[in-house]
Amino acid sequence: MTKLVVLDVVGLTPRLLEHMPRLRAIGAVNRLDPVLPAVTCSVQASLLTGQTPAGHGIVGNGWYFRGLGEVLLWRQHHALVGGEKVWQAARKRSPGYTVANICWWYAMGADVNWTVTPRPVYHADGRKEPDCYTDPPELHDELTAKLGTFPLFTYWGPGAGLASSTWICRAAEQVMATHDPDLTLVYIPHLDYDLQRYGPDDPRAGAAAAELDTVLGPLLDAAAARGATIVALSEYGITPVHRPVDVNRMLREKGLLRVHTQAGMEYLDPWTSRAFAVADHQVAHVYVRDPADVPVAAALLKDLPGVAEVHDGLGHERSGELVLVAEPDAWFTYYYWLDDARAPDFARLVDIHRKPGYDPAELFFDPAGPAAAKRRAAVALARKKLGMRYLMRVVGLDAGARAVRGSHGRLPDRAEDSPVLLCSDPAGAVGRIAATEVKSLLLRLAER
Repeated sequence: MTKLVVLDVVGLTPRLLEHMPRLRAIGAVNRLDPVLPAVTCSVQASLLTGQTPAGHGIVGNGWYFRGLGEVLLWRQHHALVGGEKVWQAARKRSPGYTVANICWWYAMGADVNWTVTPRPVYHADGRKEPDCYTDPPELHDELTAKLGTFPLFTYWGPGAGLASSTWICRAAEQVMATHDPDLTLVYIPHLDYDLQRYGPDDPRAGAAAAELDTVLGPLLDAAAARGATIVALSEYGITPVHRPVDVNRMLREKGLLRVHTQAGMEYLDPWTSRAFAVADHQVAHVYVRDPADVPVAAALLKDLPGVAEVHDGLGHERSGELVLVAEPDAWFTYYYWLDDARAPDFARLVDIHRKPGYDPAELFFDPAGPAAAKRRAAVALARKKLGMRYLMRVVGLDAGARAVRGSHGRLPDRAEDSPVLLCSDPAGAVGRIAATEVKSLLLRLAER
């Protein structure tokens, strides 16, 4: 079978390819139609299984786990993803088919041969240190000896930038050189950052694309030298936004969302709330406890400025009873407090696992006072180096939300805002392809 290298270049659209001659030279540009929601975990699962979220169950980057009574985002266990994966289908035809997953989501516990995924060290005293998880375990030392520790703080947060994508690309080259997998999946996040910070029309978006193209060069060369077919694709395109929409604050004001208070801080109370939203970029799942309240919540949400569509779920039990889609220039915050003085302490931290929704304000030092936020960060780093506990209080609240200029999650309205798929094999020049058709395409390419 032909070896495949599949690059998930986050946020790649035709307009960004204009700045990326190395990547553009792979082959013809096909329009890729994502699934709803057009967010990382949902689309990746569709690419690998050929199913929509109704089938594979990944209804967003996170959801309300009803059996636990908790909102959880960015889980990592592969068992959450239903459906047959592309490599499982390939192994039916070629039992020895080998796979390397370099940072695609839901990597932990997957039945692949080599796994690399970001995974901090969580110390007992609360400190968090950069690191990664690998399987087999010895791959960890092999990669860190050659590349250094995975640069976690450039993978997300105010310091997110090129270093993490560079590390991932070099790790993929190392795995290909030493282990020679039949299928290599590589997740490359760099374009996500400045496009959300500044918007896709800002010159800094084109600059980010150009610098990533330089980093991709050696990886593309390494794949070509092995005779591999290269597929480069993206999960979504990022479009301009300027309106944060506070769904949970409206639900609270209408008496549907409840909070509980500890140490003067307010926490979302999903156990007693009649309705609350799990915000995920331009899509939000609204969980409604009593079926009788569904039409009540729907009527309120349809009238909320910034909401374009209200759907009756996504056809899977993990979905909210209602699913909201934002208007093109809007996105949904997770904020539920009405007074910033009562916001939980994690609201001002880069803390993707405790926030009950996605928070793009984590990409900025607090715009209301960036110099002060950087000073707080410096003090926190000094405490960290001394082995002391610290809080990196750098994230703005409403000022941070107002600073966001790019988002995604809606189905694209225009071809220029759509994700793309490029392929080095002419058989991959299909013109237009749905995310649910990519699995079949990869299998065809592997058999050539």
